[in-house]
Amino acid sequence: MRPGTRLGIDVGSVRIGVARSDPAGILATPLETVRRGKGDLDRIAELVAEHEAAEVVVGLPTSLSGRSGPAAQEARRFAEALARRLAGLLPEDGIRLYDERLTTVTAEAGLRRSGVRGRDRRQVVDQAAAAVLLQAALDAERATGLPPGESVRGSR
Repeated sequence: MRPGTRLGIDVGSVRIGVARSDPAGILATPLETVRRGKGDLDRIAELVAEHEAAEVVVGLPTSLSGRSGPAAQEARRFAEALARRLAGLLPEDGIRLYDERLTTVTAEAGLRRSGVRGRDRRQVVDQAAAAVLLQAALDAERATGLPPGESVRGSR
């Protein structure tokens, strides 16, 4: 397992959920919800610097059959823009895309079981989904010994 704090990013059309791992890469926890739009990449860059992140894992929404659709294309565009914005802060392969199938469903169910309801749940579900995504990526790396998902290269 490579050392270093990772950030997990769940990109939505309105909000971006952000989670972080501990420096050993064992446990992912929800961190923040960032409003999508002007300044979102700058806020994520601030979080990368603040938490001295070594890597950012961006959720890749694919269908249950594994096919990519418009949401996956948008996630790829976002990840490439993020890679350009974080050039110099992260290593060249410091942005990775990772399959996020069912992360929001899993996060919603967990919040419901915890008694988080209605508006309160909507305010944290994106960062909870980011934590589910990041935990899955950490577990995959621990199981295989390989970096999770695919590397994203921005236009530098």
